[in-house]
Amino acid sequence: QGQLVESGGGLVQPGGSLRLSCAASGDIIHLARAGWYRQAPGTQRDLVAAITNNGTTTYADSVKGRFTISRDGAKNTAYLQMNNLKPEDTAVYYCNAAVLDVIGGIVSSSFREVWGQGTRVTVSS
Repeated sequence: QGQLVESGGGLVQPGGSLRLSCAASGDIIHLARAGWYRQAPGTQRDLVAAITNNGTTTYADSVKGRFTISRDGAKNTAYLQMNNLKPEDTAVYYCNAAVLDVIGGIVSSSFREVWGQGTRVTVSS
């Protein structure tokens, strides 16, 4: 089955920017709603931003005005643009999406929920 492949994490100074990508691979032919979550050590995984199939976005209060989620339907890729990063943004970021697969030439009749492997973001001077 297809997977979500995240990239773009790394080490950045406070006030800096990063752009995370979440690309569908393999048999995935459509990425519908998508969300970015993050998990810091010793904490639960929390929703950071989400985008619906029609483009409606929602954000956690802690990132409003700094983060932007978007999706490229042609590339089956979701993005998270993160600006003015703060040390408290340090976490592993995970992509989650509802996807359709094509198996044996037939498009699946229902969406499948998929998680990416995570990409680490460290904000430190």
